[in-house]
Amino acid sequence: MSDNPPPLPIARTVEALRATVRDWKRHGFTVGFVPTMGALHEGHLTLVREAGRRADKVVASVFVNPTQFAAHEDLGTYPRREAQDATLLAGAGCDLLFAPTVDQMYPEGFVTAVSVGGPSQGLETDFRPHFFGGVAVVVAKLLNQVQADVAVFGEKDYQQLMVVTRMARDLDIPTRIVGSPTERDGHGLALSSRNAYLSEDELAIARRLNGVLAEAAIKAADKRPLAAVERDAYAEILKAGFQRVDYVAVRRADDLATFPNGVVDGPARILVAAWLGKTRLIDNMPV
Repeated sequence: MSDNPPPLPIARTVEALRATVRDWKRHGFTVGFVPTMGALHEGHLTLVREAGRRADKVVASVFVNPTQFAAHEDLGTYPRREAQDATLLAGAGCDLLFAPTVDQMYPEGFVTAVSVGGPSQGLETDFRPHFFGGVAVVVAKLLNQVQADVAVFGEKDYQQLMVVTRMARDLDIPTRIVGSPTERDGHGLALSSRNAYLSEDELAIARRLNGVLAEAAIKAADKRPLAAVERDAYAEILKAGFQRVDYVAVRRADDLATFPNGVVDGPARILVAAWLGKTRLIDNMPV
């Protein structure tokens, strides 16, 4: 008898997706949801398993969303491997893969935008001003399409998690948004689909980032001036071998606002975005 899970059912239209979810709910099942852009790794599978602990049935989506890529970014080269992703999802306990086409998500004549503020301001927005508008539209559509009881997002994309949480609250979307801790490799590097772009030498450098963040978090928690903490961390990241640092910042954990007195006085996160060659890595950790 084979230990392999059966092939994962795939819905490619909203109609097919909703028919399955409707049937589950008719039988009294709760539904969990994990949105992804594919190129799955253990971090994604952790989210699927977390959704499975919180709901009876799990839907995962794979959709490389063009509206959150700028013209100079890696939309064309972003890895796409649906068959492998489906096998991994089935093994993690997913019950349905939603894999829509671009035309299904953005049919001809699509003009609607979602404007987000609050936690979307600064950090990623300073360098990717288009990004959270694209995220907000696709996540709002996915949450409405799946109509799950709970949706699980990774804390690695912490600003995105805060933006989605705020948007769902503001728009009265009934799906409960849950954050799941960042999955890391044995060296502390946050798992990311973009890690596949790194050479062996770059990978060794990338694995130093976690230590720099951890040291800065300790200093911030010790109520040292945040301007100095951030400046020192910036220098250490470059010293570790990164070519460029977009930002390294300590912010309030619940809304990503700055600390007005320049020192940590409540729950906080330190967030970073830095470049190795053509690869941009982001990470964060609690203070």
